[in-house]
Amino acid sequence: MNKHTRRNVLKSAALIAPALATGKTLFAQNQFTLDGLMHPYREEWLPDGVRSRFVDNVNGLRIHVLEAGYETSNRPALLLLHGFPELAYSWRNVMKPLADAGYHVLAPDVRGYGRTTGWDSRYDTNLTPFRTLNKVRDALGLVYAFGYDSVAAVIGHDAGSPLAAWCAVTRPDVFRAVTMMSAPFSGTPTLPSDFANDTRSGNTDRTPNVYDDLAALQRPRKHYQRYYQTRDANGDMWHAKQGVSDFIRAYYHHKSADWEENNPYRLAARTASEWAKMPTYYIMDMNMNMAETVAQHMPSPREVSTNTWLPQEALAVYSEEYGRTGFQGGLNGYRMGASGIGRAEIELYAGKTIDQPSMFISGASDWGTYQSPGSFERMQQSACTDMRAVHLVEGAGHWVQQEQAQETSRLLLEFLDSLS
Repeated sequence: MNKHTRRNVLKSAALIAPALATGKTLFAQNQFTLDGLMHPYREEWLPDGVRSRFVDNVNGLRIHVLEAGYETSNRPALLLLHGFPELAYSWRNVMKPLADAGYHVLAPDVRGYGRTTGWDSRYDTNLTPFRTLNKVRDALGLVYAFGYDSVAAVIGHDAGSPLAAWCAVTRPDVFRAVTMMSAPFSGTPTLPSDFANDTRSGNTDRTPNVYDDLAALQRPRKHYQRYYQTRDANGDMWHAKQGVSDFIRAYYHHKSADWEENNPYRLAARTASEWAKMPTYYIMDMNMNMAETVAQHMPSPREVSTNTWLPQEALAVYSEEYGRTGFQGGLNGYRMGASGIGRAEIELYAGKTIDQPSMFISGASDWGTYQSPGSFERMQQSACTDMRAVHLVEGAGHWVQQEQAQETSRLLLEFLDSLS
């Protein structure tokens, strides 16, 4: 089938009328499905050389994957893992440069997101499938599904960064190198040690609770991850007063280098007084939800019209996808981490380091680098034993691979070149 015929078939099958530029959200399930199954992205959503497809029967999932470099066989593979609230689409502008350098590039909608199906979007669902090592199993199964026994590197951004790190920790034979972006990996858990001959009855002192301390500040505050665990968080964002499109626009703007007050620095400690120095998208006002928080920083029409890294047609992809799914799938990942589910199995890797080549990339204007005091340093000093490079990219905030796609691509290729 030639390209133009295929394009017409997909357009006809999609049954989606509104223009992308309107940013209008679509909710009807039948607008996204063929014979009850999600259909691929419309071709006009993607750069030339990047395609949308599905892989069935991967750890109980039907995984939606963006793919580049598929035209020729026997290429080394790269696996790209996105964060929140992102999609495989977040990698769209780095995939073709990586493919042009000779790689087969795979970017899935991870469990809980986008057009990947087989996960439960309810708040009251069993969170066990969202545990870290099951998501590693998703990644491993996808690599195997494409016929590989290893990838040249796994690359993760935001919540995808610790996921990429855990891929590297657990299966260094498969994930031969790792790049973490925006969220430093502080290392594997520690287990209690050197206490067999300790005859003390134990310490009953209460450990200070930083979340209680945040609430007790003169200006009461709350941590965004605690908020993301609440039943109301999904509805607050999915049904935001400003609409899901403007919510995502403001959220992305507030965490980007375009918001001029993003001037991050190292915090002295994990205390309420230090955390309160961060912007409100991390340390929120107690009486506000996330949609209300970011609405205060909605970019002006001029800023929107001059935004080159998130033009309206790109924003429309996010708003259409999240307008359909809501945010609970991603939020369940935050809830799983706080629940303790899966803690015992990751403790099997206590003290284990990432020994394959590693790199860290973040935006120079990204508070994510420092939001967990000490993690940035521990990643370099102990968690990774072969850290090749650390880059803080000028002109980028939290969305580095979108805000500065060309420089991110260059740094990734420089790292990959160093592996050989």
